[in-house]
Amino acid sequence: MRTTRKNRGVLDVRRTALGTRRAAVAIVAAGAVALTGCGGDSDDGKGSDTTASKEPAAGVQLPKLNGEKIEVAAVWTGPEQENFTKVLTEFEKRTGATVTFVPAQDPIVNFLGTKIAGGSPPDVAMLPQVGAIQQAVEKKWAKPAGAEAKAQLAKNYGKGWQDLGAVDGTQYGVYFKAANKSLVWYNNAAFENAGATVPKTWQDFLTTAETISASGVTPVSVGGADGWTLTDWFENIYLSQAGTEKYDQLAQHEIKWTDGSVRDALTTLGQLFGKPALISGGADGALQTEFPASVTQTFTGGDQPKGAMVFEGDFVGVNIAQTEAKIGTDAKVFPFPAVGSDSPVVTGGDAAVALKDTKGAQALLTFLASVDAAKIWAEAGGFVSPNKSLDPAAYPNDVQRDIAKALIAAGDDFRFDMSDQMPQSFGGTPGKGEWKTLQDFLKNPKDVAGAQRELESAAAKAYQS
Repeated sequence: MRTTRKNRGVLDVRRTALGTRRAAVAIVAAGAVALTGCGGDSDDGKGSDTTASKEPAAGVQLPKLNGEKIEVAAVWTGPEQENFTKVLTEFEKRTGATVTFVPAQDPIVNFLGTKIAGGSPPDVAMLPQVGAIQQAVEKKWAKPAGAEAKAQLAKNYGKGWQDLGAVDGTQYGVYFKAANKSLVWYNNAAFENAGATVPKTWQDFLTTAETISASGVTPVSVGGADGWTLTDWFENIYLSQAGTEKYDQLAQHEIKWTDGSVRDALTTLGQLFGKPALISGGADGALQTEFPASVTQTFTGGDQPKGAMVFEGDFVGVNIAQTEAKIGTDAKVFPFPAVGSDSPVVTGGDAAVALKDTKGAQALLTFLASVDAAKIWAEAGGFVSPNKSLDPAAYPNDVQRDIAKALIAAGDDFRFDMSDQMPQSFGGTPGKGEWKTLQDFLKNPKDVAGAQRELESAAAKAYQS
């Protein structure tokens, strides 16, 4: 099944001047410096109800759903699941429905396929890849968003985020949770102990890593057991080094993975991966370290952690909360260093898609597109919303607030996670495709040409299927 994106409009929106993106980077950079110093119409009628209730302090109207049972599937676990459950609990209070969280496994499309084949699909699924939305539509699983959900999207979301959830001009997805995936979090005590400074360029980053290593602390923690973290490393380097046009072309497989721009990005990444002493546990240790552990080991042990820095998105804050480190004092953040002329801005996100044509499913999409729902998780932390109407004051600290402001300031001028735009068999499946090849590359970063051949072979098969 071909899963290349059909709604090219969002890519056209992003092929604009970089001024807005640079402004967004500046906001994040300013925050880091400060911390260092101290819809359309719908004829299906779903989601509407003349008996809609409205909480006195709420901004979104929802129908009465007493006795209705709704299932929501997502791959979230731990604190993310707990925080999302708070959102669902509020929805229950307002509507009278009973909502059940269904734990899903990656790749979620395969999980959903099994549920649908068994005749028990969830009402709503939180899809973490653009390609997954495409597949859900092509397989005729997804139901279009109703009028009320689209009204909330039109009110609260920029065109770029709306387009990401649309296929052939029809709205299906509501991007509830976004991510700024161009951040490096660091252990402030380890930095101070080493006399290290916050880097702005890739060469500065490597120099900082060597400085920290000389102090007796391994500088970089990598969660290589989860292949998606490695795709994020590659994408940030590629976007900054190759530029937006090449990024869009590679995302759509309009250029091959054997292209010289891919060679250059892998070579740059190899400057870090090729020095095992700079990575906690070396390559073997990183490949046995899952993402949550890559974060917690960075913020435990005082000024002698297993790693002084960890690269990943704003959601790292959820895992830091599992340690005794305090964001803004013990745990600080800086933008991914510029490899080319600018630091990259790569985003990700999870979209709610209805799989059942029910009033409850549409009501939940409407709620998730509202300020009310976004505010609940924003206050809990470890979350960034693409909802431009959300008051930044809802976020629990200045770090999270600055990250959220940067995302909104980027407007439609951002780049969505490349692997999430690709067919899931290539860009989103453990042990296969890009995930597996980059894990192999972490073990053998000298074989750039071999990695390129493997990537192109897997990509070609995925885009033809």
